[in-house]
Amino acid sequence: MIDEELHKKFREAVDFVSSYTEPLPADLLLKLYAYYKIANQNYNNPGSKTPLINAFKANALIQAQNINKEDAMRSYVELVNNEVKKL
Repeated sequence: MIDEELHKKFREAVDFVSSYTEPLPADLLLKLYAYYKIANQNYNNPGSKTPLINAFKANALIQAQNINKEDAMRSYVELVNNEVKKL
């Protein structure tokens, strides 16, 4: 079972990113994408209409494939706190 505090921090980080209005660097977005997908155990194919974007998203998932759900949540929160909130 996932720690409730971790789940709360993850949800807050997701909400923060969802409401963030400034552009974010593509590499940061791809990391957030991969961690989010793993944390939510959503392994569906990327849904972009642009093949190149799908390839980048798939590559990000491949690079993060060896982490578990809890580590993905922690990594997402850390990335938001250490990178996004500093921009």
